[in-house]
Amino acid sequence: MLVLSRKSHETVVVGSADGIDRLLTVTVLEIGAGKVKLGFEAADAIPVHRGEIWERILAARPPPGSLDGLSVVGAD
Repeated sequence: MLVLSRKSHETVVVGSADGIDRLLTVTVLEIGAGKVKLGFEAADAIPVHRGEIWERILAARPPPGSLDGLSVVGAD
């Protein structure tokens, strides 16, 4: 895990593997009352979710090797 300190209105940029394309920019919008408000900028094709929503999405997916939740059985 990368841990960074940022002040209000400072950003963190996540780039592609080649280091040229910007995939995600996170900006600290507000700090106070035990909370940090963050802003996220990403291309429409890049999903950005809260952690608990991401977990729900993963839990709703069928397990690997199945079609629509049905187990795949090999043909004889």
